[in-house]
Amino acid sequence: MSHISPDPEPERTSGLEPGGGVPPGETPPAESSMPEAGPRETHNPPKGWAKAPMAVILALAVLIAAFFLVYALVLIL
Repeated sequence: MSHISPDPEPERTSGLEPGGGVPPGETPPAESSMPEAGPRETHNPPKGWAKAPMAVILALAVLIAAFFLVYALVLIL
């Protein structure tokens, strides 16, 4: 891998003064990104829900819905 400097080259950048400053009214040069900025990721867990937590959530939702259905039927009768 080659290391790419994120700093612009002063010789090739227009609008820079000799000390590296920017004169009034001039837009400073944009920064480049650093491709080696982050750590290398070796483990990426799969996305999505596992079967057990999803089953527990669905069962809980069905129980709550059944409770309110029974409660509404008791109030009507």
